[in-house]
Amino acid sequence: MALSTASNFAKPDDAFRAIVEAHRGLTDAQSADLDAALVLVLANHIGDLDVLHEAIALAKRRMLETSQQQQQQQ
Repeated sequence: MALSTASNFAKPDDAFRAIVEAHRGLTDAQSADLDAALVLVLANHIGDLDVLHEAIALAKRRMLETSQQQQQQQ
């Protein structure tokens, strides 16, 4: 199975909103714990180590690119 980066949601904005709403009212520490728990639940759902590695690499790459862009704007 290959990593799918296209939206699989009929209503992607609703999916994003659900994630944002799940964090509402949480402390930063609780929010980080929720993110970690959600990642583990979804990683288990994927159930494919190759896809998980690909997703981790993509997420890290995007995070680093965003960080570099923010530094360049300062």
